[in-house]
Amino acid sequence: MINTQIDTLLIGRPKPFRNDGTMSAMARAPVDRPVKLGFLGFEGDEVGDATVHGGVDKAVHFYPAEHYPRWIAHFAGENFTHPLLDQAGAFGENISASGLTEDRLRIGDRFRIGKALVEVAQGRQPCWKLDHHFGVHGLSGAVIKTGRSGGYLRVLEEGLVVPGDHILQIEQAPHDWTIARVFRLLIGTGHKAPDAAPQLLELAQLETLAENWRIRAAKLAG
Repeated sequence: MINTQIDTLLIGRPKPFRNDGTMSAMARAPVDRPVKLGFLGFEGDEVGDATVHGGVDKAVHFYPAEHYPRWIAHFAGENFTHPLLDQAGAFGENISASGLTEDRLRIGDRFRIGKALVEVAQGRQPCWKLDHHFGVHGLSGAVIKTGRSGGYLRVLEEGLVVPGDHILQIEQAPHDWTIARVFRLLIGTGHKAPDAAPQLLELAQLETLAENWRIRAAKLAG
């Protein structure tokens, strides 16, 4: 069972993101005070496009702190240093913490974070906004290739959360559908494998998986 803590808690509101009027809340800022976590996310935290972000299955975005050194090394291999990686929040996360890697977390795992109770709902599917945020073409593709997606939590019980609070796993889901496995199947190339259909059908019936990903699994299964 996982027992870690919040390294950085971040919230933000939509800001102009591109000259065409696109808004994004990806540039979240650290807070050093208690924040209420409700069913739709942290108080004061908003999303730029509610048609694809936010909602009960995407209430909290977390990103593993372990990935930052890997991305720094990735850019170093291209003789490039990116200032966004100097601190947490580069990927638009609400929570930066160690120990929450995609290969450890299962869909439906439950955690107590401060006074709130949360459940792992899905991985984070990257889009063009990540490339634009970093100013690096192809970063979203690199996220898909590496599986360093981060993920989303739904809130089962509302409550106050304080930076530094423990993230204590209280229940492990009774299956082996980790975020990493689900991400490879639905977002990576796993669904193209000859034996993918039975797995996709199984995933489409996984009640703790976010609804939009269950629908995606059913469609990919044909």
